[in-house]
Amino acid sequence: MIGVVVLGSTGSIGESTLDVLARHPDRFRLVGLGAHRNAGKLAEQIQRYRPDYAALADLGAARELAARLGDTAPSARLLSGPEGLLELATLPQADCVMAAIVGAAGLPSTLAAARAGKRLLLANKESLVMAGPLLLQAVHAGGAVLLPIDSEHNAIFQCLPPGTGAGETPRGVRRLLLTCSGGPFRDWSAAEIAAATPAAAVAHPNWVMGRKISVDSATLMNKGLELIEACFLFGLTPDRVDIVIHPQSIVHSLVEYVDGSMLAELGSHDMRTPIAHALAWPERMSSGVEFLDLVKTGRLDFRAPDPARFPCLPLAQTAARAGGLTPVALNAANETAVHAFLEGQLNFTGIASVIDKVITRCTAGPIGALEDVLAADSEARCLAHESIEAHMRAGTTVSLGSVGA
Repeated sequence: MIGVVVLGSTGSIGESTLDVLARHPDRFRLVGLGAHRNAGKLAEQIQRYRPDYAALADLGAARELAARLGDTAPSARLLSGPEGLLELATLPQADCVMAAIVGAAGLPSTLAAARAGKRLLLANKESLVMAGPLLLQAVHAGGAVLLPIDSEHNAIFQCLPPGTGAGETPRGVRRLLLTCSGGPFRDWSAAEIAAATPAAAVAHPNWVMGRKISVDSATLMNKGLELIEACFLFGLTPDRVDIVIHPQSIVHSLVEYVDGSMLAELGSHDMRTPIAHALAWPERMSSGVEFLDLVKTGRLDFRAPDPARFPCLPLAQTAARAGGLTPVALNAANETAVHAFLEGQLNFTGIASVIDKVITRCTAGPIGALEDVLAADSEARCLAHESIEAHMRAGTTVSLGSVGA
């Protein structure tokens, strides 16, 4: 039996992971569940899946969880605070850790799992964007196995030569092509995009995702972050990673080889496929996903993204080329700006404007230690808040409206 901890269990990736695990009770044992603050959903998961441990990073939410469970609580040991997530990530009973906590908040537990030598299923792209060199160093020092969960990076991993390790430049590869749906605004004019509301931005046409990553998909920043992630995962420079819009989300990414061959991974747009692949690797197992019908699909379209309508993508490419602490500033500014947009404090085009100002002003340089990353993250968030306040004074806010669940 393989012991599994799911960090970020209350999010969409976490729920998909639990669905896959439940299909294979003979292979996997759920050791622990961890989340940030969703006490209600975590309480439901504890009652249903009966883990040995559960943790919430937010202390107030952890107290709410204990109250919700009360005397009827299963035998799960409840942990709390950021230290609780670190304990979950390093439990000796856990062979495999799903790292699916969104944003910079997922970095400490992801690093801890790597240092502990776990099979690390990485859905938290921000860990590599912020601290790629440190995470890869932790993976190699701890003897961990790093498997990508993002559908694009998992697709690339499946198309690489066997035996390619994390951070190693794959043999014979000319370039990688990351596909993206183009998000809800892929066919909108620049004027329509400028007036986009939070409700429109979170309405992704293909994937069911959380609010933050849905906005990232709408700005194409998600693809920019994935480009940086791909450079670290696969040991390639940014000029060897291209982005292509593929509205059907059937081809999840492609690998082009020096002999002219191009390999692609295709499938339904359901995150249970990469999750099941990583859980079972190097074997295969059922995921519960509907099988792809190519005849029904009918056609596959591809086109280049428009950097003028989606300036977050070139900003991410600039940060990828700069390297060092610049991607840290990019990620922190984006998280802050997206939150402000969802709260009605910033218009959609203001997201890119804030990010541009932050990465221009933020301290650059190489990453020497985790303290460098945390300091750059803090500086960038302060600069982003200053920029957002300037936008608010200028009146560039939006009506909050309904932003979905």
